[in-house]
Amino acid sequence: MAIKSHENSVGAWAFFIGVILAILIGLSTTIFSIPTVVAYSAQIYALLVILGLIIGFVNIPGRDAQTFLLAGAILVVVSKFGMDSVRGSLIGIGVGDAVSSIFAALLALFVPATIVMALKTIFSMSKV
Repeated sequence: MAIKSHENSVGAWAFFIGVILAILIGLSTTIFSIPTVVAYSAQIYALLVILGLIIGFVNIPGRDAQTFLLAGAILVVVSKFGMDSVRGSLIGIGVGDAVSSIFAALLALFVPATIVMALKTIFSMSKV
């Protein structure tokens, strides 16, 4: 899933900012525990969802849509199952909550992008 910023800079920047923001949100709500970030977590997750919608609508050209859908579906499934299993397996180390929070933020970013891409692919296949 190579994103070519010269072809579509809005989608590439939304993807880049979204992934970095998801990682920072995951770390800042658990390990660093920044009170401001925790207080505005609903708005931050809404921003991740909006970035996910932007990624889904403008990012992927037709030939790379299936690759994005496969990678996005795998990321969503693995992140969801990883959220549950990481809490139990890394509890003694102290990073389980941080990894789980990063997975939750990535889910907030990639679920809307994957749904939009799936719908675009279905509509393009049906020639509607």
